[in-house]
Amino acid sequence: MTPPSPPVIGILGGSGLYQIDGLQDVSWRKVSSPFGEPSDELCFGTLEGTRVVFLPRHGRGHRISPSEINFRANIDALKRSGVTDLLSLSAVGSLREDLPPGTFVVVDQFIDRTFARTKSFFGTGCVAHVSMARPVCTRLGDALVGACEGLDIPVKRGGTYLVMEGPQFSSLAESELYRGWGCSVIGMTNMPEAKLAREAELCYASVGMVTDFDCWHPDHEDVTVDQVVSVLLANAGKARALVKNVVPRLAGHAGPCRHGCQRALDHALITAPEARDPAVLQRLDAVAGRALNRQGSTPHV
Repeated sequence: MTPPSPPVIGILGGSGLYQIDGLQDVSWRKVSSPFGEPSDELCFGTLEGTRVVFLPRHGRGHRISPSEINFRANIDALKRSGVTDLLSLSAVGSLREDLPPGTFVVVDQFIDRTFARTKSFFGTGCVAHVSMARPVCTRLGDALVGACEGLDIPVKRGGTYLVMEGPQFSSLAESELYRGWGCSVIGMTNMPEAKLAREAELCYASVGMVTDFDCWHPDHEDVTVDQVVSVLLANAGKARALVKNVVPRLAGHAGPCRHGCQRALDHALITAPEARDPAVLQRLDAVAGRALNRQGSTPHV
């Protein structure tokens, strides 16, 4: 029997995170995707012997607005590069008093309020419905929390990330609404990213790095870019340390994810094999090739 391959750790960096400390054998390479251009070239390297692939979500220099990120190309390019475990880091606003700026939140749920983004690899010609009931990988979340605690980074395990469209910040009414829904943090980038990672059968976890209190807090000024950037720079140093610490924690895992992340499409494909569009299937070769090549794949719904 062939031994399971070691993991390849993907890092999606948000605002302020444009490099990985300690990365060796570094090369930036363009990875083509049938879904268009990724945000930037991908950075390939090793960290203590573990393969790492890094992609700055907004491009180096923060060129791309949240609504204009090609999320499909990003996830597809990471999958094509061999990534198995995907860690997402992004700047967020806090919707809770007990999550002040500087706190890292390892979120476990999302509410998607975006409306101007293409949210699936699938569609006419090959339809699929993946489960998003538990959208993050607990194994990755455990490693992230352990790494934060080992670095004395203030961390909160669990919470709901409200993903807004942007690029404007919230109105006060919106901020209070989302607080009433029980959301923990608010940001602009983890959707449809998390949905696409699930469709691509990647283990995925997200860290929201709190930069501000949005606009709801009576004792703090309304959020501004200057305010965000000042905290973001401090958070970026913590984020680089977090990545350097968490990758070795994930390096020892091999084989299938015990939470089933890498088999998310097993019961998701509904289009009958004979009705699938070959042109669509060709685009799906990386993200869904395993499931599409299964013998006897049958509709679930």
